[in-house]
Amino acid sequence: MKGEVLLFISLLSLGSVIGQVSYTIPEEMAKGSLVGNIAQDLGLESKRLTSGKARIYTRDSDEYIELNRERGILLVKQRIDREALCRQTTPCALHFQIILENPMEFYSVIVQITDVNDNAPTFEEREIQFKISESAITGAKFVLERAVDLDVGLNDLQRYELKPTDNFALKLYNNADGNKNVEMVLQKPLDREKQEQISLVLTAVDGGEPQMSGTMLIVITVLDVNDNAPVFTQPTYKATITENSPKGTVVATVTASDADHGSNGKIAYSITNTLDDVRKMFNINKETGDVTLIGNIDFEESRHFQINLRASDEGGLTDSCKLVVDVQDVNDNKPDINIMSKSNVISEDAKLDTVVTMINIDDKDTGENGKVQCFINENIPFTLKTSANDFYRLVTDSELDRERSSEYNITVTCSDEGVPSLSSSVTLTLQISDVNDNAPVFESSSYEAYIVENNTPGLSIFTVRARDADWNQNARVSYILEDSSANGVPVSSYVSVSADSGVIHAVRSFDYEQIKDFHFRVKAQDGGSPPLSSNVTVKILIQDQNDNPPQVLYPVQTGGSLVAEMVPRSADVGYLVTKVVAVDVDSGQNAWLSYKLQKATDRALFEVGLQNGEIRTIRQVTDKDAVKQRLTVIVEDNGQPSRSATVIVNVVVADSFPEVLSEFTDFTQDKEYNDNLTFYLVLALAVVSFLFITCLVVIISVKIYRWRQSRIMCHSNLPVIPYYPPRYSDTLGTGTLQHVYNYEVCRTTDSRKSDCKFGRASQNVLIMDPSSTGTMQRIQSEKSILDEPDSPLEQKPPNNDWRFTQGQRPGPSGATGGPEVAMGTGPWPQPPTEAEQLQALMAAANVSEATATLGPGTMGLSTRYSPQFTLQHVPDYRQNVYIPGSTATLTSNPQQQQQQATAQQAAQQALPPAQMAAQMSAQMSAQMSAQMSPQPEPPKAAQTPASKKKSTKKEKK
Repeated sequence: MKGEVLLFISLLSLGSVIGQVSYTIPEEMAKGSLVGNIAQDLGLESKRLTSGKARIYTRDSDEYIELNRERGILLVKQRIDREALCRQTTPCALHFQIILENPMEFYSVIVQITDVNDNAPTFEEREIQFKISESAITGAKFVLERAVDLDVGLNDLQRYELKPTDNFALKLYNNADGNKNVEMVLQKPLDREKQEQISLVLTAVDGGEPQMSGTMLIVITVLDVNDNAPVFTQPTYKATITENSPKGTVVATVTASDADHGSNGKIAYSITNTLDDVRKMFNINKETGDVTLIGNIDFEESRHFQINLRASDEGGLTDSCKLVVDVQDVNDNKPDINIMSKSNVISEDAKLDTVVTMINIDDKDTGENGKVQCFINENIPFTLKTSANDFYRLVTDSELDRERSSEYNITVTCSDEGVPSLSSSVTLTLQISDVNDNAPVFESSSYEAYIVENNTPGLSIFTVRARDADWNQNARVSYILEDSSANGVPVSSYVSVSADSGVIHAVRSFDYEQIKDFHFRVKAQDGGSPPLSSNVTVKILIQDQNDNPPQVLYPVQTGGSLVAEMVPRSADVGYLVTKVVAVDVDSGQNAWLSYKLQKATDRALFEVGLQNGEIRTIRQVTDKDAVKQRLTVIVEDNGQPSRSATVIVNVVVADSFPEVLSEFTDFTQDKEYNDNLTFYLVLALAVVSFLFITCLVVIISVKIYRWRQSRIMCHSNLPVIPYYPPRYSDTLGTGTLQHVYNYEVCRTTDSRKSDCKFGRASQNVLIMDPSSTGTMQRIQSEKSILDEPDSPLEQKPPNNDWRFTQGQRPGPSGATGGPEVAMGTGPWPQPPTEAEQLQALMAAANVSEATATLGPGTMGLSTRYSPQFTLQHVPDYRQNVYIPGSTATLTSNPQQQQQQATAQQAAQQALPPAQMAAQMSAQMSAQMSAQMSPQPEPPKAAQTPASKKKSTKKEKK
């Protein structure tokens, strides 16, 4: 690298490091040539250039120097032509800045370009002609065209040479601007008769190494008799013009005079400037000498002009002068705002004095017109600080809040001090990036929601909403159901919350009668890091629905027993017969109950209280009134729609129980006829027929199957051991057989008679079939068929009725038989007397346990309004209740049941094996018949003399 490297570093106290480095390089260096090690000269590390994203900032559009960040050096980006860059200006230098970020810094760099002798002196015209009178006197001067060399210094034009030098010699004059004017001086008078035309060669030579030159041919035509040349009134003229003056403006007027007369005294004016812009800017009138403006003049491009003028007559005599034009500045340039570096986004938690943008201001005007002041709009958290001449920094001066303002349009305005003042502005858009500094906020501090019971699971109950003032991910709210319990149950089993929408859904169907309200907490959490959250309490209130009908507590309705209320015939009007007691588990008006008499045997005899359900007589009871009164009371609630329940109250009009007994023995056999009776009868008949046919087909199939099995065993030569399923066992240990017995049957092919042997209890029996080679396979298949629960060959447990031995058969008042009864040889017990039947009925009416176990065909009487019958006069029949018309005895004493079970087992063990086998077969047949036949009707109660008398009356009727 040629030249010297000058390093100037100056530090300022304005916050940014500013340094200046100067390099000197020759022009025309190859692309990629080294300019200098900028990192070393600035005292920076190469890493700093890379991390700071170092770059070159220049005001011009062309960049001749490039920065290599990795190596920290400056390189030639493109070929530098000093003449094209600076023309005749010396010294020629490139000015640019190195910009660094994080933190922002910049350094000024000056690269001076030295000249290289790469341009030869040139003339604008290759040939010039002169007409010189032969009378020209010695010493006459002829101005020649000046050669132009684009180089400077030693490489610029140094001298001129004229050949031949017989008549003319060269004379050089130095101008104030450093240029040289060339004149040709006549040294020897001309003689047109000897030489009419003279050719001379003018050579311009520079001082470079190697030397370069340019030539021009001078053709001189010798004229006759013109011995006076034009003469300007002044050698130098001065004029002033304001920039931006309109075209056609007269700048100045020059004047020359010629002493000759005629055509030899006629003067023509011309501009002799070459290779510059003078001819493009100015023009001279050839006749008057007025210099006018023909181009756009700009002070910032050229501050003064020098115009070379020539006056010539027709005889070829000339004179020259110069016109110096000074351009006055006008405030016609606005300040130019250049953004050196800027940030489009800044975090809302940025610290104070954070640099946002670096700005460079340039005003091409001078003086007061070039002084610039910059400012920004008010009421924003930013300020503009000056860091150097024409350099500004936009920094933060207060805290930022994106929720208050997410974007700032900062207008930077710069104005000069000219008159009138000119200004320019630029708007910077700055986005404020979000920081998760706001927690979600619910619209309310607490919520209450209502839901009607019996809702569908998944029903939307309510929606909670929370707002987050942050943005994007930081404002994305998710809803979470906090873990808690309501009434000892996790609240998550009641409701669920949609994480995205905050919709609360019911997980289950609510029942107002079980839970009336509950509360829980919902947490709203944003998506920031770390996340922020808030919670709110939600209370769910269950609204009642009329979903429960009234429940009748009294009178108690049992399946087979009937409870009757007794009214004496002497009862007065308003006599309280009974009271229907009902409740409704609903609440509010859904639980308001009203009582109405729906049907009655005699509506004129009884009435029901609308609100209290009391049944009272509305007239005096007479002998004509029927003994049996059946009242149907309907209980309705006040809900929408209304729900109801009915209760049947049986009323007996009698003064004593013996009078009632004869009328109520067949009371339970009364049938209720309704419109659907025919339908139910046909349906029952069809079902029974279907079951009968099905059972018949099954029995036939089983018989055929057993017959085929017996045929197989009869043709076999080996004894066959029949197999009984191991799962055939006694239920609850009260059956006839307590163990499984296997019987070995030996048959002969002739007589087909068998001998039976009894063996011990066994779980597994092997059946051998000699007629087939696949004996084991068939055994396994048959065993699988027998083991299947639905197999038709599987034997069912015996019917419970067969488990009662003679010892367990009930007798009068619970008497048991003697030993002969235990052996199955004793007689059946005698029918009970009327007194025993009445005592059993009274005991069943007063004891709730016995009433609950009574089967069809029995009845109970309430003694609420018959004080003459009390429990004090009735023996305790709860231990052993006899049911009239039945051979079964009901007992609620566990010890007695255990004694009966023990007696049954003893009776079974006392039987011989043959009787035991017979009894087992009978039990199996009875069980099968009981399963296949329809359910028998319950036995009717034994008739008493009173009932016989009543039936006789009915037959007569």
